[in-house]
Amino acid sequence: MIDAAFPLVRPLLHRLDAERAHDLTLHALALLPAAGPPTDDPRLAVDLLGRRFPNPVGLAAGFDKGARVPDALLSLGFGFVEVGGVVPRPQPGNPRPRVFRLTADRAVINRFGLNSEGVSVVAGRLRVRKGRSGIVGVNIGANKESTDRLADYAACTAALAPLVDFVTVNVSSPNTPGLRDLQGEAFLDELLARTVEARDAAGADAAILLKIAPDMALDALDAVCATAQRRGVQALVVSNTTVARPASLREQGLARETGGLSGRPLFGPATRMLAQTRLRVGDTIPLIGVGGVDSAEAAWAKIRAGASLVQLYSALVYEGPGLVGRIKAGLLAQMDRAGVTSLATVVGRDAAELARTA
Repeated sequence: MIDAAFPLVRPLLHRLDAERAHDLTLHALALLPAAGPPTDDPRLAVDLLGRRFPNPVGLAAGFDKGARVPDALLSLGFGFVEVGGVVPRPQPGNPRPRVFRLTADRAVINRFGLNSEGVSVVAGRLRVRKGRSGIVGVNIGANKESTDRLADYAACTAALAPLVDFVTVNVSSPNTPGLRDLQGEAFLDELLARTVEARDAAGADAAILLKIAPDMALDALDAVCATAQRRGVQALVVSNTTVARPASLREQGLARETGGLSGRPLFGPATRMLAQTRLRVGDTIPLIGVGGVDSAEAAWAKIRAGASLVQLYSALVYEGPGLVGRIKAGLLAQMDRAGVTSLATVVGRDAAELARTA
């Protein structure tokens, strides 16, 4: 029903400021009647992080920052949902307007700046849903004005890890000054050590994930992969938004807005970074592919590049919630054509090629 209505609703939503339209979407989702996740074809199931994901298509962080509607989102067919980003203390983020649709490019630029209601509010909402079906994770960061960002990540982990299936350490948002500096080897090593320590001290079994940028030099990627392996990171999320502006963008006026670029133009660089990461870690650390997933073909390419799971967000702005079902159906068709009965047999199959050409 929601998918059928989207072609009618989209023109109305796109007449509004992008953030206002998003807020209305969250309110609408909150009004949906309670319903569990739909049943998926068992061939789409993925065993990862000590969990069984019913399908590999997840919702990326940023859509439901405050964990307001994770169960409604799961009911749309996502195999998992990542809420957040969350920081310890409430912060408003950057001034509005701070999100822009590049419609001709099927892209979005945002400079939210990790606007968050704070960890206490989000923990309260996640505590209410604990025990329900469906895999839910949380993306964490540091307050903009923090004097101890490592402590911020530890505090978020301690509060949220007992309430979710995974915690994603976000050191790659381009919209918080200095945050990407935490991808440096020394900082990252201590950050991951303290995050794992906070998870363990809380008695939680949530997996610890690390989300990285697509703009990283390959020697820096070498260091990130080595540090992640040493510190027992259980998956890498590749990648966040990009600060680059491809010359191919058609919306050149909007392209001058500062912030992270997501959507279709991110597919190439994010998939190359994903494949490069796979070449470095092999099957020792699972990968989650993000960036430009707007079709079954894009999701299939991410899997071939090394992703065991994929995530999307920006494509929903243009394609609507029915995209989730179309991707799942398309993946099954791709599996039939490839003669495989498990996605695991395809993961990383073409990483070497896609590291050069994606």
